[in-house]
Amino acid sequence: MIRIGLLGASRIAREAVIAPALEIAGAAVTRVAARSMARSRAYADEYGIPGVEPDYAALVASDDVDLVYNGLPPSAHKEWTIAALGAGKHVLCEKPFAMNAGEAREMVDASAATGGFLMEAFHYRFHPLFARVIEILRTGEIGAIRNLRAHFRVPIAFDDEELRYHPELGGGALMDLGCYPVHWVRTLIGEDPVVLSAEAELHRSGVDIMAEAELGFSSGVIARVQCAMAGSLPDRLDARLSVTGETGRLIVDNPLAPHAGHALVVETAAGSRCEQVQGKSTYYHQLQHVVDALGGRTGPLLDGADAIGNMRVLDAIVEMAGLRSTPRKVGRKS
Repeated sequence: MIRIGLLGASRIAREAVIAPALEIAGAAVTRVAARSMARSRAYADEYGIPGVEPDYAALVASDDVDLVYNGLPPSAHKEWTIAALGAGKHVLCEKPFAMNAGEAREMVDASAATGGFLMEAFHYRFHPLFARVIEILRTGEIGAIRNLRAHFRVPIAFDDEELRYHPELGGGALMDLGCYPVHWVRTLIGEDPVVLSAEAELHRSGVDIMAEAELGFSSGVIARVQCAMAGSLPDRLDARLSVTGETGRLIVDNPLAPHAGHALVVETAAGSRCEQVQGKSTYYHQLQHVVDALGGRTGPLLDGADAIGNMRVLDAIVEMAGLRSTPRKVGRKS
């Protein structure tokens, strides 16, 4: 049995860990630690978690925890991931993996030094849909890849309590949303690109509410990635991946959370078809993979080098868009 401890009483933990653990044999959420005992107890009572810890340090040291789920803001990923690994725990760390590639390297080095399992929680990667996308591309049905376009847009209203509007916590559209399109195209091409151009739109809080970049791969493939979280966007999740090849095109609507509805369209000279790929939630498949990896039944699909690589690209976009030279002050409600 893999006993899971939750760092943070986060919203995402409900869908990412608590719900799938109820379905997966060999996994159970046993502990939670939040900013206060009151919050921890309320969260534990709501979701049937048997134990609470007084603070994060106690949770990572708990004898009732084998795997720590780090759902804290990105600014706390390095500290508590390294602490958990040092305490002999395995870690599933939410995306974005760290604040920058340097922090990511420290985390991966700690994993290597302790022998602990460490994986970034890019849940989409474990759904059968993305495996099917890779399969189609490998068959050459649309020919050699020429360019890709990927975006992830969702409205997130400004609020003082919304961590995505706090730059010091690792907020912003690029970190929270843009990490996905970057990972999609890196995964499909199988290498890290250089950033050819990038631009961003800033909110008064100091975070970017829109960012886009053009990425170049050594093969000559060009990818355009874009993300946005402005509150004025249509009230729906908008995620799409398009791959154009020499002889056709592949389009995926909602590669992020296909369990909530998706479409996989392949267009060639022979015609067009739309596929639906069956599967449970992306989070179910992710947690099942972690349980299987810890049980020695499979190798990890995502590794530390991949996590560092994604952060390097995000860092380069930040530099190219001039975000690091911009004052990073937290905004307040007017």
